[in-house]
Amino acid sequence: MREQILKCLTGLDEIVSPDSHNSEIHVGDFELNPSLKYPGKPSPAAVLVPLVEHENGLTVLFTQRTDHLNDHAGQISFPGGRMEAVDSGPVDTALRETREEIGMDPDYVQVAGCLDHYETGTGYLVLPVVGFVRPGFQLVLDEFEVADAFEVPLSFLLDANNHRTAIHRVRNMDLSFHVIEYENRYIWGATAGMIMNFYQRIQALEG
Repeated sequence: MREQILKCLTGLDEIVSPDSHNSEIHVGDFELNPSLKYPGKPSPAAVLVPLVEHENGLTVLFTQRTDHLNDHAGQISFPGGRMEAVDSGPVDTALRETREEIGMDPDYVQVAGCLDHYETGTGYLVLPVVGFVRPGFQLVLDEFEVADAFEVPLSFLLDANNHRTAIHRVRNMDLSFHVIEYENRYIWGATAGMIMNFYQRIQALEG
């Protein structure tokens, strides 16, 4: 599975530039909602898609945001956030934000590549940076931003039988989003959309 993942990702040489968020090739919330376009230039951001390498297979580490946040309160997400002036590029952003949010030392992360830029209806152009994570890390959650962190088997997330779409009421609009449910967890919105992009890349290799 590791080799498949490496083959389906965009290489590091294409994502190290601080200007890589200007890519014209991207996916986003607008795919299921063609009328949903942010009125202006979206802000560059990056997240880490952490693939934890357990002996019995890969899992994906997610966070659940706290309920009091102004944006995406309570939602399940990847660790990450807006690019800052101190960041040398999106990889730096993803690793910095991951350390700040869940305390994961970057030494545990082997960055492998990235998925397509994902444009959100809330005005962000997010680069999902995929990294293999060595077990043994200790998580220290930012109590203000992160309510929980948990893992889901990658095989479950990439199984088409677990994919569906649903309608959510957002800013007084009924919008369609990808949804993946795992046990009592409800993964939707941009996070599920990035997983679908991952799934589509893997499927393209196999097809």
